[in-house]
Amino acid sequence: MNPTLILIRKEIRDGLRNRWVLAITALLAMLALSLGFLGSAPTGTVKVDPLTVTVVSLSSLSIFLIPLIAMLLSYDAIVGEIDRGTMALLLSYPIARRQVMAGKFLGHLAILALATVAGYGIAGLALQLVHGGLDLEAWTPFALLIAASILLGASFLSLGYLISALVQERATAAGVAIGVWLFLVVIYDMVLLGVLVADQGRIITAPLLNGILLFNPTDVYRLLNLTGHENIAMFAGMAGLSDQASLSTGVLLLAQILWIAVPLGLAALVFNRRSL
Repeated sequence: MNPTLILIRKEIRDGLRNRWVLAITALLAMLALSLGFLGSAPTGTVKVDPLTVTVVSLSSLSIFLIPLIAMLLSYDAIVGEIDRGTMALLLSYPIARRQVMAGKFLGHLAILALATVAGYGIAGLALQLVHGGLDLEAWTPFALLIAASILLGASFLSLGYLISALVQERATAAGVAIGVWLFLVVIYDMVLLGVLVADQGRIITAPLLNGILLFNPTDVYRLLNLTGHENIAMFAGMAGLSDQASLSTGVLLLAQILWIAVPLGLAALVFNRRSL
């Protein structure tokens, strides 16, 4: 069997054994259900499908939660194995370092994807059944939310692998990972908002704003979910931003894929040159 597939299966088995999949699934499902039932209370009056309102709440939640889960899964993927001495043992077998990187990354991505699909999917089904039955049309933005959440998680998995390949100790990797998460999820947008308020449109024009937003995977994720559908943009209060940002879904998807490929490629390059 291909060594990469063996490593993927190992990571998934470890995730199941350590209850990672169950814990993430339960957490995402409970939070999604809580936000869904609380946020959909007024939808019966305005006749809006509960999934439409839930996408807005879950998009904001996922920006904080999914990247943090991804960092926790990946921050010690390389440096942790080196510290424990298992990486040297693994590489004593006929397996290339790029296969180790690919197998571990895809295994972690499978864990995250399985938990996200199961957790959000269970919540979505429960919400629609409680509010009168399935509406397949409402699942389009919700399915996009799930797919975009997996891509967001993959981008932070890649960043976690890059951190893990660069640092020398697990404790350092944990600290840097939390710092990167905090900067991209919280600080970046706070600084950008402050600059936009101070600038008043004099220097930062709409095209420049487009480029700035693409430099943060969480902003790309937010635009994919909250401006990709008219109803979602309206309820999120981002219809104006959708017009101003003027970034197509294809461009946003390409940017999110680059946020996965570039850090992972750099991580593989550093790992190939690292002595054990």
